[in-house]
Amino acid sequence: MTGSAARRTPLYGRHVALGGRLVDFGGWELPQQYTSIREEHLAVRKVAALFDISHMGRFRVTGHDTFDFLQRLVTNDLARIAKGHAQYNLFCNEEGGVIDDLVVYWGEDAFFVVVNASNRERDLGWMREHAPSTVEIEDRTFELSLVAFQGPRAEELLPATGLSDIPYFGFHDGEVAGIKTMISRTGYTGEDGFEVFVDSASVGDLWDSVLEAGRPAGVLPAGLGARDATRLEAALRLYGSDMDETVNPYEAGLGWTVKLDKGDFVGRDALAKVREDGPRRTLIGLRTEPGSIARHGAAVIARGRRAGVVTSGTHSFFLGYPIALAMVEVPSFRVGDKVAVEVRGREAPAEVVKLPFYRGSARSASAASKS
Repeated sequence: MTGSAARRTPLYGRHVALGGRLVDFGGWELPQQYTSIREEHLAVRKVAALFDISHMGRFRVTGHDTFDFLQRLVTNDLARIAKGHAQYNLFCNEEGGVIDDLVVYWGEDAFFVVVNASNRERDLGWMREHAPSTVEIEDRTFELSLVAFQGPRAEELLPATGLSDIPYFGFHDGEVAGIKTMISRTGYTGEDGFEVFVDSASVGDLWDSVLEAGRPAGVLPAGLGARDATRLEAALRLYGSDMDETVNPYEAGLGWTVKLDKGDFVGRDALAKVREDGPRRTLIGLRTEPGSIARHGAAVIARGRRAGVVTSGTHSFFLGYPIALAMVEVPSFRVGDKVAVEVRGREAPAEVVKLPFYRGSARSASAASKS
C-alpha cells in the first residue's frame, strides 16, 4: 500500500474489492496485480483484459490556432492525419531531448492530448507557456476517466457496437454497455484493443459491465505488472526508463516520429543535427536465459567493457524467457551477437534479438501506441 499522498482514480474501490495489490505509480495508487501478473499477462495475449489507466493526463485543447500551436510543439506531422484519427507523438526540448511521449486525438471541435501521469503537471505548464492567447488548454484528467480493453478478442468481447468501423489509431463517439463514451482503437500492449474515455461518474458502471460481459470468455482485470510486461514484449517505450530529456528520439528508436520537413517546431534544429551526424547511442533488444532478468540500470558488457545500460527488463511469461531493452553505444550490435548483462552482481549471457520481441494482433505494426 502507498501513503495517503497518492491520488486515487474513481475505480479505487473496485480495485480494493477485486483484491488488487496497490502500489504507487507516478503519484497514483494503482493495482500492480489482482491475481497474478502471469495470469493477467496471458489474458491480454489470449483473450482480453481490462486496465484502469485513468492516471494518464488528459488535456482538451481548443481555439482558432490550435492546430498550428500543437504542430509547433510535437515532432510528428499532424497534417498527416485528419479528424477522427490519433497520432503518436513526442514533446522535445530545444536540445532535442524527449520531454514526454503522448498521443494527440483530432476531434470534431477540439484536440485531446494524452500524456504520462508523472509528467502531467509539467506538460500542462509547458504547453500553457507556449500557447498563444487564442488557444485554451483544459485539464480534464479528473472529470474524464480512461480504461483500456486489450487483447485479440477485444472487438468481439467489448459490449459496444460499430467497433469494426474504427481503424487503428482512429476513434469516434459511441456507447459501451449503454454508457456514452469516446472509443479509440489504441493501446499499449501490442494487441488489438480499445481505450475508452468516459465521464468519471459513469466509469464504475462501465468497468463492472465490461468485466461481467467478458467473464465467461476469460476476460480479467489487469494491473501495472501485466501492462509493463506486454508493452515491453511489443517494444513500446516507457518514459522515464527508455527515454527522458537526456535521450533524443533517434537514440530511443523513435526517429520515425520526427518529421523535419513539416516546418519549424521545438527542438527541430537540434534533431536535424542528430540526424545528419547520426545518434551516439541506440536502443537494442536482448534475450537472456531463464532466471537471469536484467533490470533497469544494469550494465551491458561487450568485449570486456561496459557498452551500455539496460533501460527496461522483465520476464516474459508469454515468450517463456527474460527480455530487455538496452541503450548502447554506436556502432551498435547486430541481431545474434552475444553480450553480457549484469544480474545480481554477476555477468549473465545475453543475445541481441530483433525488435519487437512479440508482434501481436494490433492492426498496424508501424504505428506506436501510449502509456
